Amino acid sequence: MKKTFLLTFALLGILLMGCTPTPANNDPMNNETINTIMARRSIRQYHSLTVARDTMMQIMTCGINAANGQNKQSWEVRIVDNPSTMQHIQDLMVTGNPTLQADMVRGCMRGAPVMAFIARDLGYDFSAYDCGLLAGNMMLAAQSLGVGSICLGSPVRFINQADNSTEILALLNLSENYELCLCVGFGYANESPAAKPRDINKVQYID
Repeated sequence: MKKTFLLTFALLGILLMGCTPTPANNDPMNNETINTIMARRSIRQYHSLTVARDTMMQIMTCGINAANGQNKQSWEVRIVDNPSTMQHIQDLMVTGNPTLQADMVRGCMRGAPVMAFIARDLGYDFSAYDCGLLAGNMMLAAQSLGVGSICLGSPVRFINQADNSTEILALLNLSENYELCLCVGFGYANESPAAKPRDINKVQYID
């Protein structure tokens, strides 16, 4: 009887241990997610090597799994990795912005060999936030795969204000009622910029 009781007690202990949540890893040195976040930098110089499409699809899979309002997934993404297509878009941007210096317009993409053009659904108030969350996931996923990235607003401005914006946007084949929101460049980094200071004093607890 005593042996049966001890065996039952031991089995119960094992079951309870199996149900106990694993403590969170609070050591930042051993936390891969934290290390990835802290290591990511905005890259403005890239090697000419493009990012393979299967790698980009891994990045995009992480992107579309970002949090988003009501699971509306209120974004569309168009990826350009063909150098001639990228050049054509830049040529159109230069032509459509005759009052701006051509080098400035071309340079707004920072030489990234892959560009993700992200558009938001104009029919949903929070679509811009969804697109931002999407882009954040994409950049962190890229970092974890050894791919550099940069979030860009200038290409959006130069495309939307271009005299020939309709022609440029037609190339991106966006659905009706979608508006270009932001761009994210991807490629293999040709620089290692240091982290710029962040102001933790902007974070406050309200008791």
